[in-house]
Amino acid sequence: MLKIIPLGGLGEIGLNMMVFEYDETIIMVDAGLMFPEDYMLGVDIVIPDLTYVREKSSQIAAVFLTHSHEDHIGALPYLLKEVNPPVYGTPFTMGIVRNKLSEHDVAVHANLNDLKAGENISIGPFNIEFIRVNHSTVDGVGLAIKTPEGLIIHTGDFKINNTVIAGMMTDVNRFARHGEEGVLALLSDSTNVEKEGYTISDMTVGDTLDRIIASSKGRVIIALFASNVARIQQLVDIAIKRKRKIIFNGRSIELSVSVAKSLGFMDFPDDLIVDIRQLGLLSDKDVLIITTGSQGEPMSALARMSSGVHKQIRIKEDDTVVLSSKFIPGNERAITNIINSLYRKGANVIYDKISEIHVSGHAFQEELKLMISLTKPKYFMPVHGEYRHLIHHGRLAEQVGIPGENILIAENGDIVVFDENGGRIVESVQTGRVLIDGKGVGDVGRSVLKERRALSEDGIVVVTMILDEETGTILYGPKLESRGFVFWMETGHLVEDAQCVILEIVEEVMNNSEIGQHDRPDIIKNRLQKALRQYFYFTIERRPVILPQVIEV
Repeated sequence: MLKIIPLGGLGEIGLNMMVFEYDETIIMVDAGLMFPEDYMLGVDIVIPDLTYVREKSSQIAAVFLTHSHEDHIGALPYLLKEVNPPVYGTPFTMGIVRNKLSEHDVAVHANLNDLKAGENISIGPFNIEFIRVNHSTVDGVGLAIKTPEGLIIHTGDFKINNTVIAGMMTDVNRFARHGEEGVLALLSDSTNVEKEGYTISDMTVGDTLDRIIASSKGRVIIALFASNVARIQQLVDIAIKRKRKIIFNGRSIELSVSVAKSLGFMDFPDDLIVDIRQLGLLSDKDVLIITTGSQGEPMSALARMSSGVHKQIRIKEDDTVVLSSKFIPGNERAITNIINSLYRKGANVIYDKISEIHVSGHAFQEELKLMISLTKPKYFMPVHGEYRHLIHHGRLAEQVGIPGENILIAENGDIVVFDENGGRIVESVQTGRVLIDGKGVGDVGRSVLKERRALSEDGIVVVTMILDEETGTILYGPKLESRGFVFWMETGHLVEDAQCVILEIVEEVMNNSEIGQHDRPDIIKNRLQKALRQYFYFTIERRPVILPQVIEV
């Protein structure tokens, strides 16, 4: 019996992690993260719940990575702290992974292995072949997973389109060959299933960028994803054509370029690249800066430029700033703020809403239908997308001839089984999201987020009192202090009335002979919290967090 269990990535964008289990052997595909949503205050990143991995740790034989994006490799350091199977990925992907793991102090113990597109490896009952796919980073692959129950095709993130880097086209012939031999199930990328037609060509974007750079009188600053090596190569070619020097600004971009060039995915003369410290020696019309920060990340290079705190780059009139990426949902406000700040500083800002300067790395409808037609699967399982994407992709598969009963719409934790009785969803395992805050893993839960939201919305009121242990006399206080609550100068009566509420509670507790001496501080705290919450809501309709400090001496 073959089990396929998504631990993340179905019903959401990001957190991609999937288990393939046959008898006592497990292989995993991807180990991704997602960035926090608006309500996850203070959270740095989110990773999948690894409970199932821990429970089956002795059975995990290998991890396979489809490409180098964070939503597919970002949780790997945390996974490898729980288990330590061999990890396989293409050379570029593993180059990025090695650097990432070194930052988490797990690289020394990790068993990392390069596997090129077209190669395969056997792990227990599984044989895994890497199939080249075109995506918005280089060296991406889909997987052909041979199992005793049949062949499973996992597309990874893909599109079927021209690319500017030789050898990075989706290998439609290999997918078709597997389709002729027989595919039990196709697991296919659903991200852009709502988009009709085909993705636009990278060549179109290159032409647009060339026109922008050619017509710019001053410096050109282009922000993009560091992993978009093909776009960076396009910009390199344009810089050579337009006689501009390139400055790479941002550690992640420098790493991607270094790995890509060492593996032959990029080609440019060394003298084309200039150190940022030499920026002042160049004429503005001779400069092309490629930087991070296209998603409005607070500490990114572009964000620091827009706020005027970048050490070497000050935005000025005649600068042209291009955001060559799509706005990821949730980042719109941060990106808009940066765009407005850049305009205020006199720059001309170009982004995808006003010009074709970005192309998606995920297949549109016609490409998705083509993948189904090439592989001719008996069963179809949409992956990598929000729930509406999975539903739409299932309907698209029906249009191409997949019977409705053979379309499996699974969610995270569902166990998809294939055996002599066919394919079906049978039950589920524990899954979910683990929040990473600094070095804390999973210690921020729903209650902490609720408290953080309350603090952010209504502030905090701290009540401090010192009581005589024997007599109950108030030796100090009650003193009220607040942060993010009200302007005390304008609401002095509010403080006085709140103090009266506190004194009444203290007197009531101290005069109650049924309350033990050691229980009095806790009882006073509990009653204070309830009474002050009610009081503040009744008087000004606010709900601050009440933090009482009651000390007996």
